[in-house]
Amino acid sequence: MEDETRKHCCPLRIGDAVPAFTARSTQGPVAMKDFEGRWLAFFSHPADFTPVCTSEFVAFARAAERFAELDCALMALSVDSLYAHFAWLRAIRDHYEVEVTFPVVEDPTLVIGRAYGMVANDAHDAGTVRTVFIIDPAQVVRAIVTYPVEIGRSVEEVLRIVAALQVADAGKGLPPEGWEPGKPLFAHPEPTMDSVLSADNPVGWFLKECE
Repeated sequence: MEDETRKHCCPLRIGDAVPAFTARSTQGPVAMKDFEGRWLAFFSHPADFTPVCTSEFVAFARAAERFAELDCALMALSVDSLYAHFAWLRAIRDHYEVEVTFPVVEDPTLVIGRAYGMVANDAHDAGTVRTVFIIDPAQVVRAIVTYPVEIGRSVEEVLRIVAALQVADAGKGLPPEGWEPGKPLFAHPEPTMDSVLSADNPVGWFLKECE
C-alpha cells in the first residue's frame, strides 16, 4: 500500500485524483496506476458468498465485453481475503457458467476502503457499501454511485454512465435524462442575450437537440 492513500481522510469527490495503491487480487498483484490511460469502473461489494453480491458479479462478468468495447476496465474490491475470493469465483463459474476475469482485490486491513471513503474511519461494520467509482484515463473520479448493502446496483446504469461521459468528453453534446447510445443529445446553450431574444420560443435558446 502506498502512502498516497493516506492523503484522503474523507470520501472522494467527483474531480479528485484517485489514491494510488498496490494490492493482491484474483488476477495477481494489481495497482491503480495499471489502469492509467483507459477508463475504469472500480466497485466495492460488502462480502463474498452473499446473494446480492453474487448477482452483481454475474452481471458484471456477462457485461465485460461491453465494457471492453468502451475501453473501460473493471476492478472489484471487498474486505474478504484473496482465498475467499478464489472460492467464491469458482462457485460462480461452476453454478452460472460465467468466469469473472476482472481482478477482485482483497482489503482485509480496510486501508483501500478507507482511502476511497467506502468505509468510515469509525465504522463498526467492516463490510464496504456498494460504491462504484467511474475513473477516467487521467485517473480522475468522474462519477460516484453508492447503493446501500441491502439492494443490488444496476450494471446497465454503470455502462450508461461510462458511455455518456465519453460522449460528453468528446464534445458531441449533453446526454439528457435516460440517455442511451444512439439517442439524441442536447446542444450546449449559448449564454448570450442575443441567443435568448432570437430564439423561436422561450426555451429554444437553452433546450435544443444537436443537429
